[in-house]
Amino acid sequence: MDLIKIVHEEFKSGKELPDFRSGDTVTIDYRIREGNKERIQKYRGVVIRISGHGEKKHFTVRKISEGVGVERIFPMDSPFIESITVEKHGHVRRAKLYYLRALRGKKARIRERRYSGVEKA
Repeated sequence: MDLIKIVHEEFKSGKELPDFRSGDTVTIDYRIREGNKERIQKYRGVVIRISGHGEKKHFTVRKISEGVGVERIFPMDSPFIESITVEKHGHVRRAKLYYLRALRGKKARIRERRYSGVEKA
């Protein structure tokens, strides 16, 4: 059992990610390798779920691209994530926002949460 923990510690990326929740709008700088070239692609969307625990935690981000909804799953501990920027803090009452898949246009908007920087527990 200790060997598994040692391997997980070695492969841990060690990056500090900002605190975000479901409903927040985030921009992810994701490193993409095409052939022998490498570039950084920005992916901006709404976090619709955070699932898993520990090293296996991942989150799903949804955006609308040319009128089509696109969802992408990012592992929290991925070495390809350069940075995550929280653009807006959304005010939602659910942890999983699957209902956004059925909404279009202004109905799919999420109210903004007033955020003072210090969260109450």
